[in-house]
Amino acid sequence: MSIRNKLKSKLGFGAAPLGNMFRNIPEAEALATVDAAWAQGVRYFDTAPLYGAGLSELRIGEALSKYKRDEYILSTKVGRVILDEIEDPAARQLGEKGGVFQFGRPNKVVNDYTADGTLRSIEDSLKRLKTDHLDIVFIHDVAQDFYGDNWLQHFETARTGAFRALDRLRDEGVIKGWGLGVNRVEPVELMLELDEPKPDVTLLAGRYTLLDHERSLQRLMPAALKQGMDVVVGGPYSSGILAGGAHFEYQKASPEIIAKVERIKAIAQRHGVSVKAAALHFALANPAVAAVIPGASRPERIAEDHAALNEKVPAAFWQEMREQKLVAADAPLPGDKE
Repeated sequence: MSIRNKLKSKLGFGAAPLGNMFRNIPEAEALATVDAAWAQGVRYFDTAPLYGAGLSELRIGEALSKYKRDEYILSTKVGRVILDEIEDPAARQLGEKGGVFQFGRPNKVVNDYTADGTLRSIEDSLKRLKTDHLDIVFIHDVAQDFYGDNWLQHFETARTGAFRALDRLRDEGVIKGWGLGVNRVEPVELMLELDEPKPDVTLLAGRYTLLDHERSLQRLMPAALKQGMDVVVGGPYSSGILAGGAHFEYQKASPEIIAKVERIKAIAQRHGVSVKAAALHFALANPAVAAVIPGASRPERIAEDHAALNEKVPAAFWQEMREQKLVAADAPLPGDKE
């Protein structure tokens, strides 16, 4: 079942930053950011237990509790269970993402992709989110960036556990859809090759952006279209570097990435385009993409995102981006439609 018809806008809200990603965000600022998103018409919110060891879910739950539940779409993730035990957030083993949520809650985070772990994770998330149901559930991070060479073992546990549990919940009408929530292309490609069960939607973070999209174009996007699986693009600003920040892939950007961004900025300036607008329009130009969910932790960023979405990006900009080989030759571009 496609979820794109249930989304009122192609611009959603990625709540990873509200888990105190990179900094200690005041509670009032976090809640005000969600309020700003709602005021701008956002009705799709995505979060996860991992984001600050439940902190993002708690904040989303509090902020949305004043609205009617049937007025918004909510997605969260399974694969991690949050315990009452305490640990050092900075010492968590998060693969390439180490230290991202060091300012989050100190609750112990345990990896669990089994069916029982999936059901427990959902039960806990419902409490933190102050709701009685979830719309979409993503299986979180069964990929190389978190588990290295052992990622296939976790994928197999998820295939026989979380996949089947979520498929059953969807068939029973408890959730509307499920899929993977990952930062790598390979797990999604592998999932699409399986005979069953079949996902409805997948959240792909950082792999369909202006800075990194070639691999997705090879097989994933065509396969998603063919099988009717919607793709939600997370991290359209590549962890912030395309929005004026200093991070790429959750770490300080390399000189090579910074140089590439400067080239994009130069072209954008020549055509009177903001890089944020280019990033959003690029992701949404692919027919497999149902929505894009940039993250934010400051209210003013929300207005910037909506202004970028509504900004006019001339076809000449995309033509120059293609000529300068800053986008793949076969990438669908907004300018191609004009």
